[in-house]
Amino acid sequence: MRGTSLVRRLIIAVILSQLLMAAGLLAAGEWFTRRQLLTAFDTALRGRAATVAASVRYNESGPGVIFDPALVPPSADRRHPDRYEIWERIPGRTGLIRVASSTPAPPVAVTNAGGYADFRIGGVPYRGLLLRDLPVLDTEEGLRAPLPQLTVYYASPTLDLQQRVTALAIAIAGSSLVLLLLAWAFAAWAIRRGLRPLRQLASQAEQISVHNWAFEAPDPARTTAELAPLASALERMLAGLQAAFRRQHEFLADAAHELKTPVAILKSSLQTLLQKPRQAQEYQESAEAALEDVERLEALLARMLQLARAEQYADSGAPAEAPVPVPATCEAARGRLLPLARARAVTLRLEDGAAGAEGELAVAADGEELELVWTNLLENAIRHTPAGGWVAIRCRRDGGDAVVEVQDNGSGISAEELPRLFERFHRGDSSRSRETGGFGLGLAICKAIVEAYRGAISVASQPGQGTCVSVRLPLAAGGGRQPSVAEQRLEV
Repeated sequence: MRGTSLVRRLIIAVILSQLLMAAGLLAAGEWFTRRQLLTAFDTALRGRAATVAASVRYNESGPGVIFDPALVPPSADRRHPDRYEIWERIPGRTGLIRVASSTPAPPVAVTNAGGYADFRIGGVPYRGLLLRDLPVLDTEEGLRAPLPQLTVYYASPTLDLQQRVTALAIAIAGSSLVLLLLAWAFAAWAIRRGLRPLRQLASQAEQISVHNWAFEAPDPARTTAELAPLASALERMLAGLQAAFRRQHEFLADAAHELKTPVAILKSSLQTLLQKPRQAQEYQESAEAALEDVERLEALLARMLQLARAEQYADSGAPAEAPVPVPATCEAARGRLLPLARARAVTLRLEDGAAGAEGELAVAADGEELELVWTNLLENAIRHTPAGGWVAIRCRRDGGDAVVEVQDNGSGISAEELPRLFERFHRGDSSRSRETGGFGLGLAICKAIVEAYRGAISVASQPGQGTCVSVRLPLAAGGGRQPSVAEQRLEV
């Protein structure tokens, strides 16, 4: 399917607007010109009718009036003569007496005095005027009343007027056409020049690939008000895509590394075991060591599946859940981590504000997933808190949100590590052993689960003073714990 050209559409829009304007100017110019010429024509027509009336004088040799045709003004159009007719009326008497008439006489098309009428005679347009009760301008002595009054009907051809209007319309149309052609040419040039930054921006964007993420919007695009937001949005989008692409590569590399190590250890142990015959006790010990490696590998795969499921929920939205009381999930997570805290001589407490708030602090989420979040946060806090220290979990209401805080007085986190804290496979302490260091997926899973339920997670820490992780989740409309809907979970 052939794409439409933005330049062509803009030029067509300009052309149509110019045509509309030219048509309006032509119509307005013709109407105004016709009105002005018709007003002048009517004034001249009235003057000619009055002149014809002045050609009537009293008869010196007898009663009545006579008409002197020598005083009639010549016709304005020599090809088509003017036409007139004059009647005499004596006040108090009925009937009209014809005094004079042109040859041929005009048809009487006007019945009201002072009115105008348009008509045609032999295909020639005429405009007529009727004047009544005009006095005889000639003066004689000894005239007896009542004096006669005149009725004059005068018509002149309007062919010249129409020709002048037509000529003016043609002149306006021709001038408008020339101006339109110039305007179209200028509009095409200006639009193409104005869209040049957009073409440059598209050319820069075409060069983006998985091997080339460099993108710099051209200066004309940055300085154009309409294109500046688009250029900024493209830069932000490409930066986000590049970061996501880099994280994906890092995740694959880290996952391969994490999977390779236990598999290599397991393979090495089995190869060593098969090099020579051994005692039953040696086979037993090697099998137990291999089982530990398999269990670690299984734990890593389980964590990766949890992260994939949580990230899918964060992208597409978690399934609808019944309200779950947050304090109950906090208490369950604390009970699960008490043995670890006691083994490390760390006090693990549930502070005031969580107990007795189940009816108020309920969120629409899966209880097992919330417990997983609190468990991961508490486990991290316990492992980073020295013997004799403490870890506290508290929950409270803040407006329309439930806020859960996990705080410790451990070693804290440096400012350089805080931005990467939720990255997958990231371990803040590279010196920690594989046995105590985990996989670096716990906080990434927590973040994905919290965002899947439209929440937010943040960390505040000072080295040597401890860390506080805050989770904020929107409150549900109702409270009370409901059965889990784990059967609706994604099968990965």
